[in-house]
Amino acid sequence: MADIIGEKVAYTEGALPSGEICFQITLQAPRANALEPEVLGDLHAALDALQQSGAAKALLRTAGRNFSSGGDVAGFYRAAQEGRADVYADQVVPVLQDLVMRMIDMPVLFAAAMRGATTGGSGGLIFASDLVVAAQDAFLQPYYGVMGFAPDGGWTAVLPELIGAGPAQGWLHANLRHDADQLLALGLVQAVDDAAEERALALLDDTDAGTALATKAMIWTDERRARVRAGLDAETAAFRRLITRQDTLTRMAAFLTPKKG
Repeated sequence: MADIIGEKVAYTEGALPSGEICFQITLQAPRANALEPEVLGDLHAALDALQQSGAAKALLRTAGRNFSSGGDVAGFYRAAQEGRADVYADQVVPVLQDLVMRMIDMPVLFAAAMRGATTGGSGGLIFASDLVVAAQDAFLQPYYGVMGFAPDGGWTAVLPELIGAGPAQGWLHANLRHDADQLLALGLVQAVDDAAEERALALLDDTDAGTALATKAMIWTDERRARVRAGLDAETAAFRRLITRQDTLTRMAAFLTPKKG
């Protein structure tokens, strides 16, 4: 049975073939699951329901062609034109950061099934997942320099913990688009399969929850989680500074202007 939260995020509590409870959270928002304030609030509500369920395994998936386009550039642009870009940022970025931190903190084995685009801050949902399966058309790209935004979602706070500071920095500076096979080579994805959701559920079913959660707790130590939390807070502060710049407004306008030809 599925409960719809705000019609943009759905969650379903079901059972894996082994009989274990698995909680599925489905992004089904318009504009490629853009991380608008309502969507982020719904995702937190879904995590609340997950905690209450007692499930030790969960799958994050999309109902559409794309996993998520990240922050809503049009929303930021409208707010910037009205002189309240920092106010809108406060409704989005800290909420996203807390979502990423919650996924890391929770005693839940999170899997994610990627399809199509995962851009900007939505990368944090991938970084905070414990198992990831990507369809062949999946890609992950930061886009921050294009927009004039500061990175959020853990691109500087979580990603360096996973692949190292140098690769993370180069990826951000060059705005590289990493496809499914490149993500697999980096270790950010555990399998590439066009049946991404089914493969992710199979990985969850094949993984012993006790071992996985003990492993997660030993990897995400108090010290490491404190470092990530500080990094996420630094991202929020930097985002808030850069979002009010005239150059950022100009870049957003150019991005949103239809291309001729």
